[in-house]
Amino acid sequence: MVLLVPLIIVLTGKLSDARSHSLRYFRLGVSDPGHGIPEFISVGYVDSHPITTYDSVSRRKEPRAPWMAENLAPDHWERYTQLLRGWQQTFKKELQHLESLYNHSGFHTYQRMIGCELLEDGSTTGFLQYAYDGQDFIIFDKDTLSWTALDNIAYITKKAWEANRHKLQYEKNWLEEECIAWLKRFLEYGKDTLQRTEPPLVRVNRRETFPGMTTLFCRAHGFYPPEISMIWMKNGEEIVQQVDYGDILPSGDGTYQTWVSVELDAQSSELYSCHIEHCGLHTVLQVPQESETIPLVMKAVAGSIVLAIALTGVGILVWRRRPRGERHVEGSWGTTDCLSTAPVLLSAPATLSPLRNGLGFALRSQKDLEHLSHPTANTHHR
Repeated sequence: MVLLVPLIIVLTGKLSDARSHSLRYFRLGVSDPGHGIPEFISVGYVDSHPITTYDSVSRRKEPRAPWMAENLAPDHWERYTQLLRGWQQTFKKELQHLESLYNHSGFHTYQRMIGCELLEDGSTTGFLQYAYDGQDFIIFDKDTLSWTALDNIAYITKKAWEANRHKLQYEKNWLEEECIAWLKRFLEYGKDTLQRTEPPLVRVNRRETFPGMTTLFCRAHGFYPPEISMIWMKNGEEIVQQVDYGDILPSGDGTYQTWVSVELDAQSSELYSCHIEHCGLHTVLQVPQESETIPLVMKAVAGSIVLAIALTGVGILVWRRRPRGERHVEGSWGTTDCLSTAPVLLSAPATLSPLRNGLGFALRSQKDLEHLSHPTANTHHR
């Protein structure tokens, strides 16, 4: 294993606190409840943190974060408990109607996701969509006040829902105004948790997997928020083939962990390096020849020198990142900032699948359903 050996601590520089945040509510209805899965479930998230939960067994809306319980009065939970009991019945009727239109029987699922994002530049987005049996069904376009149907049955729903212009305007107003207002309120309630930054601790090790073949592992842990970019480079070029990515997983202490690995010839003399980017901090770990010692220098291009230490066998460079591009958790380099993400990568109620607007969601397995039944804890909102 390559070990980090501190030599000198110099100055610290402050990185930007700007990041994006999201508020999302997921609802799930099932036609044949059982096996520990309720007929109806609703879970709310701020970023990757569960904040509220309701199911058809408890029939109560309850806080999932202590700062929600501390800041919202009992009458709030009672009011939204009554609203969700109504939604439970609505979901049941809508699922039964879809089963009739599809001529289906047996076990089927119906999902809804609604929410908004407050981006780091102050702009906002909003989204509302449904899925049936793990497939994207219909998507709301708040700019055109219309629904996009993804199959012929969904087109029937589209025609019915677009006939109610008042409801379309209500959905638009909720996404653009009320949702953002609730998100800002929740961010203030949970600011000590939601707006903190903890940089990753990174190490590299190697393991012989087959005779003559070695796998290099680059592991990051102890970081928050969970958005991170990790890639391997060879002689300064990104490696695309023979690279495996680990899931981003909670560590149990409010931080996250992940890894990326690459296979190489044990006799290779090429220069391999692991590149990590998290909240504007760019870290490069170079894998040396045996017994080689490389000095470490950390600095912020747009700020003060951060740190200078020496590593046994590792070189690291730290600087402020380039302007924000697309959001990535893994893959393309140089584009990850402190952004919020759909909670599904971590402890979400559903496994998201790609969709036209990038917000798709679909339950794929019984395991997904069981996870939704037990989310991880650590005006008008939904």
